[in-house]
Amino acid sequence: MRPWLRCGLLVLAMSAFGVAAETRPLPPADVDLIGQVQVVTARYEDTLLDIARRGGLGYTEIKLANRGVDSWMPGEGREVILPTQHILPKTPRDGVVINLPEMRLYYYLPAKGDLRQVVTYPISIGRFDWRTPLGVTKITQKVPNPSWTPPESIRIEHAAKGDILPRVVPAGPDNPLGQFALRLGIPGYLIHGTNRPYGIGMRVTHGCLRLYPEHIASFFEQVAPGLKVTFVSQPYKIGQAFGITYLEVHRPLVEEKGRKEGALGEIAQLLADKGVSTASVDWVMVRRELKRPTGMPVPITQPDEVKLLDARREGEAALIAQR
Repeated sequence: MRPWLRCGLLVLAMSAFGVAAETRPLPPADVDLIGQVQVVTARYEDTLLDIARRGGLGYTEIKLANRGVDSWMPGEGREVILPTQHILPKTPRDGVVINLPEMRLYYYLPAKGDLRQVVTYPISIGRFDWRTPLGVTKITQKVPNPSWTPPESIRIEHAAKGDILPRVVPAGPDNPLGQFALRLGIPGYLIHGTNRPYGIGMRVTHGCLRLYPEHIASFFEQVAPGLKVTFVSQPYKIGQAFGITYLEVHRPLVEEKGRKEGALGEIAQLLADKGVSTASVDWVMVRRELKRPTGMPVPITQPDEVKLLDARREGEAALIAQR
């Protein structure tokens, strides 16, 4: 049995006990999907944001997957979809990859023998007027218990709202950087925690990236200065697994004018890059996802029967090996 499949069985078993961060086995190069969609039952006291945090999700992605569910009162017994399956971004599988429209960070952990893993976290990104940049940089410094020196532009913005910021906000519970910060090679930009966790999965920052407190604590321990960080904008992702082609749609960034209108052409090019004939694609499903994105991988081709049979045989072999 392949190492990534064996580990996947373990991770899925662990996730049922509330492991929030999504650590997944890295599949072979010809497989692009990780994780599985899950369904949980809301408790009386739950908000959708509570459920998102427990499931390692951000606000926008859980809303897309659960249209019509009240954010503040889902209701006791209400089934809530956790969109915990993802198509890996179209990048080299190394270092940290941040897909801005998806508001999600992927960290490809160093290999341990034949086993490789990827851990993924929801993030908050920069507002339209404080955009998070695209491109390649690296982590330059790890800062525990950071203080925050707000730039003059931010102090002016807050002062206009009657909120007078000090020149330096010391470390502590009122610090918006949280308990851990990672400086990037792009001056002024950080990956950090937050003292307002319910903003994760939204465009609410001044360009930096925020993680849940429990996620930044784990991520901070795992990474080292010099690690490559790649920022991409991929609202439309195409992936394949066992002969089926999948599409995952997120809302394009507002500032990327014309991206939404050119979505069909962009998807057609992504399919061509994968060697998928457009004649085999369910374009009704593609248009449906573009109109009302779920943020989850959906099949847009019929399965390749040969690869499907191989996958079934491998699954049966895995079950026999577990006995």
